[in-house]
Amino acid sequence: MSGMFLENLVLNYSASDGTGAMTALLGLILGALVFFLIVAIGVYIYTSLAFMALAKKTKVKPAGIAWIPYIGPALIASKISRMHWWPLLLILACWIPFIGMIAGIVLVVYLFIWMWKTFEAVGKPGWWVLLALIPFVGWVVYLVLLGVAAWGGKK
Repeated sequence: MSGMFLENLVLNYSASDGTGAMTALLGLILGALVFFLIVAIGVYIYTSLAFMALAKKTKVKPAGIAWIPYIGPALIASKISRMHWWPLLLILACWIPFIGMIAGIVLVVYLFIWMWKTFEAVGKPGWWVLLALIPFVGWVVYLVLLGVAAWGGKK
């Protein structure tokens, strides 16, 4: 019975007009997009909760700004690290053509410095942020260590 199912499936997707293959490819692309959207929403919720916990742990108010996409965690990290606020203007500069690429690189450097000082403010090693530079798995390791910093005890 299952052999007939597979045979019909292969015949349906190998139609001479090519619509079966295109439908399969479109389904695969749509499935991948839905998967990545679900992962992105999960990472957004996780990081927002982690930055809220970091803000509460370091008594930064209001902790709810962690839920502002893209800028919320940067605001909390800049407040915890007690560095200047002007690098936040780099986020706006990232939208300017040509200047935006340079501003984006500078912003990433500031984000690493802010996170280094944030980890140190909650009693964790600052060099943990450098693990995000490991190809392919660095961001997963960083997210785990962000959770440890947010919900773990102080040294």
